[in-house]
Amino acid sequence: MPFISKIQRQTDYNRFPPSTPIVIDNGASYFRIGWAGETEPRVIFRNIVQRPRHKSTGETVTIVGDHDPALLKYFDCTRSGPRSAFDSNVVFQFEIMEYILDFAFDRLGANGSRIDHPILITECVCNPVYSRSKMAELLFETYGVRSVAFGVDAVFSYKYNQLHGICEKDGLAICPGFTTTHVIPFVDGEPVYKGCCRTNIGGYHITDYLKQLLSLKYPHHMARFTWEKVEDLKMEHCYIAPDYALEAQLFQKGGKEAEDKTRCWQVPWVPLPTEEPPSEEEIARKAAIRERQGQRLREMAEAKRSSRINELENQLHGLEFLLQQLGQVQEEDIPSFLSETGYASKQEIELTLTKVTQSLRKAKGEPKPEQAENEEKADSCTSDKYPLINVPDNMLTPDQLKEKKRQIFLKTTTEGRQRAKQKCVEEELERERKTQQDEERRLENPQLYLEQMHTKYKELYEKIELRKRLKTNGGHTNGSNSGGVGRGERLNAAQRERMRLLTTAAFDRGKGEDTFGAKDEDWQLYKLMGKDNDDDDDGADEDEAELARVSSRLQEIDSTFVPKLEPTASQPTITEVPHVRPLTKEDFQIVLGVERFRCPEILFHPNLVGIDQVGLDEMTGVSIRRLPSKDKALENRLTSSVFMTGGCSLFPGINERLEAGIRMLRPCGSPIKVARALDPVLDAWRGASLYAANSRFHQQTFSRADYYEKGEDWLRRYQVRYTL
Repeated sequence: MPFISKIQRQTDYNRFPPSTPIVIDNGASYFRIGWAGETEPRVIFRNIVQRPRHKSTGETVTIVGDHDPALLKYFDCTRSGPRSAFDSNVVFQFEIMEYILDFAFDRLGANGSRIDHPILITECVCNPVYSRSKMAELLFETYGVRSVAFGVDAVFSYKYNQLHGICEKDGLAICPGFTTTHVIPFVDGEPVYKGCCRTNIGGYHITDYLKQLLSLKYPHHMARFTWEKVEDLKMEHCYIAPDYALEAQLFQKGGKEAEDKTRCWQVPWVPLPTEEPPSEEEIARKAAIRERQGQRLREMAEAKRSSRINELENQLHGLEFLLQQLGQVQEEDIPSFLSETGYASKQEIELTLTKVTQSLRKAKGEPKPEQAENEEKADSCTSDKYPLINVPDNMLTPDQLKEKKRQIFLKTTTEGRQRAKQKCVEEELERERKTQQDEERRLENPQLYLEQMHTKYKELYEKIELRKRLKTNGGHTNGSNSGGVGRGERLNAAQRERMRLLTTAAFDRGKGEDTFGAKDEDWQLYKLMGKDNDDDDDGADEDEAELARVSSRLQEIDSTFVPKLEPTASQPTITEVPHVRPLTKEDFQIVLGVERFRCPEILFHPNLVGIDQVGLDEMTGVSIRRLPSKDKALENRLTSSVFMTGGCSLFPGINERLEAGIRMLRPCGSPIKVARALDPVLDAWRGASLYAANSRFHQQTFSRADYYEKGEDWLRRYQVRYTL
């Protein structure tokens, strides 16, 4: 099974004898594995698995723990996200757990699938027998381990720090972990599980809450807030407020103290390059370059035009020579002659000759000549193609009369199409001529040409706007261009005429029965009402088309030109371009203010994220009340040695806040002392390593035979003794 990871494989696995235990701290966040008796674990990685497919080969690979994000561009991770073997703090996905153990033993240096060493593995407090049984079965059946022992990570951390004088034999161990928080009372150095309590709040919820707050505050930087980055921001900037309400009021009022407690994260940002205005020498150099480029383009266009003219002239001479030869061929030899030339008829040759002639005139830029010669040719073609048109009707049979009508119809439609086509060709030639003239004017003096185009655009725009205002106000400006006019002043002449006709139809019928529509002349009213009396529509269309052409041309030659928006009835005329502020360094800064203490506050008030459970300070009181003994002296000894371990105990101010919260619950004068572990993250593994290195550790383990012989009832009651 291929693994992808940045963790190097250990090479000294065979140096350890089979009697050396392997110590595993199986946490919901991180997995740690090493040898008993050592002070540091050999392999540490995140306790997650991802199994994407390679984009090119389709092979499924296993990515366990930390990996290089650059490798993910080669894999399809859309259907396989990171998965954990834990539900809360209990292992329940043993298929994923097998991937994690395979990877851990492989990086530890194991060769083969058999692990011939005793194993000490940590678990949560009061782990369900189903999870413990499946874990033991996985270790025995899949890896063939010699023996197994289960222990609680928080207890190992407590015992390790007890050796260093951080805590006493009697005390309370508070372990805010990744997904849960536990409180374990200790009496005479041994945990009392009947007094334990748990809250479903941990570091995962703090990170998720911080991620939500930042995403709502900076939605345009949402892609930056990855889980790993938010985790780093949490551990670097968050703290526990001594009094949450007072701290929130401090930030609400603002001031220097709140500003000092605010932190800023600068998102990677590249400033926009600042362009200095070019010098006169640079402007002259660029103008000379543009002139040379324009001259080269003109020469290339002229060479291409000359080549095209020569090609068309040669083709024209060939067609004329072909027609001369066709005139000398006898009637019966014409089909064989045409088959050799590739043309079907003489008419096709003449049509091709006409097209080539038109293309040649277009290439030379000549104006359209008189069509006398073409009309003569068309007449000759017409007489051949439509022979019955010029024959009198009295000389034709009924069938020939029908054919004559059909030929007349065909001739009329053909001539109409030809005229329309010729008109389109002429318009295209005229547009090209204007475009060529504009380009020549631009190349002669670009600055003058640009000023003229801007002036023309302004004149056309004002002319169209004036026409629209006159059409809207009916020629009455009333001293203003907008508002202040009555209904009659807003109507033009045609609309007022239609209103007069409607009034006449409604009131000029006299009293009595309405007989409108009985006479034919009544229906002429609708024609008058629908008649458009505006004489300037054609001119308006031409001006708008010319304005669109000038606007398009200005956008091509002037990068700073922005066309004016068309105003509507509900939108005023916009004459200025809206200013868009360029992005600066401040736009890429993530400011952490109240989020610094609001997110970790859920450890003491889980109801902030919708979890109806008690906080850390109240959990200590619950744990003490659950103890079977109600000895006041024992309670004082417990509160005088409150021990903090786990990743969330690294938040600054958590000891003072917890001590103040416990003091509110205990009687006045009760001794209260809160201490934090030497290393809240690794002390659990170090305590387990020290425990497994003891010579009497093998007495606390059980073998495969014990597991199958004693059954689950025995496994449910199984507990190691931590004092050896």
